[in-house]
Amino acid sequence: MRYLFEECVLDTDRRELRRGADIVPMTPQELDLLDYLIRNRERVVSKDDLIAAVWSGRIVSDAALTTRINAARGAIGDSGEEQRLIKTLPRKGFRFVGAVRQAPTAAAITEAAAERTRPALALPDKPSIAVLPFANLNADPEQEYFADGIVGDIITELSRFSELFVIARNSSFQYKGKAVDVRQVGRELGVRYVLEGSIRRGSDRIRISAQLIDTATGAHRWAEYYDRKLEDVFAVQDDVVRTIVALLAAHVRKAETERTRSNPPNSWQAYDYYLQAAESQVFFSFSFSLENLYEARRLLQQSLSVDAHYARSYALLSRTHAVAWMTPLDSDYLNSGALDLAHQFARKAAQLDPNLPEGRAALGFVLAFKRQYDASLAEIERAFALNPNYVEWRLGWALVVAERPRQAVDVLEASMRLDPFYPPAASAALGLAHYMLKQYEQALPVLRDCVTRAPNLRAGHSYLAATFAQLGRMGEARAEAAEALRIQPDYSIAQTTRGALVFRSPEDGEHLFDGLRKAGLSE
Repeated sequence: MRYLFEECVLDTDRRELRRGADIVPMTPQELDLLDYLIRNRERVVSKDDLIAAVWSGRIVSDAALTTRINAARGAIGDSGEEQRLIKTLPRKGFRFVGAVRQAPTAAAITEAAAERTRPALALPDKPSIAVLPFANLNADPEQEYFADGIVGDIITELSRFSELFVIARNSSFQYKGKAVDVRQVGRELGVRYVLEGSIRRGSDRIRISAQLIDTATGAHRWAEYYDRKLEDVFAVQDDVVRTIVALLAAHVRKAETERTRSNPPNSWQAYDYYLQAAESQVFFSFSFSLENLYEARRLLQQSLSVDAHYARSYALLSRTHAVAWMTPLDSDYLNSGALDLAHQFARKAAQLDPNLPEGRAALGFVLAFKRQYDASLAEIERAFALNPNYVEWRLGWALVVAERPRQAVDVLEASMRLDPFYPPAASAALGLAHYMLKQYEQALPVLRDCVTRAPNLRAGHSYLAATFAQLGRMGEARAEAAEALRIQPDYSIAQTTRGALVFRSPEDGEHLFDGLRKAGLSE
């Protein structure tokens, strides 16, 4: 069944939500929650109803339920303050109050299918692969983070090989929980091969099965299963990566082979905590919920208490503090202490594992905003040298403030090809890079994409306002400025934009501030 409301289409068969032509990233629980609320929109749904339907009656805290409700709201352009579509009724429950129409007819189904069709992407000139989420065969659904984390690591390790073109986790995981046709995946992601499989974790053992499929023919190129002790999980990952590389890449440089495995932790328990933290960080990237951010930090501290030398935990910990510095969430916003902590943890990650791309990238990002531009650029270059398929759109902002907008465009466009389901904030960064190059007409479509997909992202509206102003389209500029103030009423150029975007070139800064002023935003 398809439910249509505002600019959204919820397809329960394909288990996906679309806003306009774009798929909105959602966890399976969030999709189930939204589906249940819409199907029961004629009544108030109690907390117990939701827990029974979505969590099969397991114990769920009020905070966790609130986080999922707010994530569902954010996915459909609603918020806890507005409650236009999902309304909370104190002491009673929740109700979907938006106008919904169903599309059961053949004509409507054909129309919706046409809207969903994404143009086929051209195949790269080297072996290309997408690693799909592995099926979680554990009896406890809460262990899903472990299966997802294993797959995420396989993606990370494969992406280090310059001979391969590897789709980013964000786009691969758009197919989670769906019955997919690998030929369709190949067309939508522009890859020749797909890796899929399953994971079962016991008390002290793990079984992983994997199969490599040719998307052009549907033929299986390779299949294997591994039954090992849990502490040997890293060896299993290495086996999978090395086999795929041998199958797909004719020549893999010895230096790359030697560095495919970043230093594993001394205990798989540290790794387990890291995987849980990474899952919380993914939830945060969609919900912007402080609960998810704080939970990620708590789990990372547990990881480091088990293994104080695990570089990946330090790199992710740096990211949690950097995002808090950039985003108006709590007292860390534009607080130099938060940026100092992000710097400290990133530097520790780079010291512990000099060949860890995410550690180098975290350090490069922080250094740009600490005005150490040359050091920042050096670290960013090292991250990409270590992993040619590295996807981190946030580095686009770092390159823009470091007076490298043209390089930022190249990096962001390459990142978007590796991650076709890129987040809307990536469009904001690309739009800003085009703006700094005075390519206003090129900035418009990507910034419009950003505000359409993320109507409550203030940066997208403010950059779009400045772009319209530089084109002399003042009515549209003022409308976007008003949207920016709706989202952040205390916004000012001096406090917010000057504080967060510390341009190396004063002329670059003045260029952006001039557009914002013309649009009607206050100094």
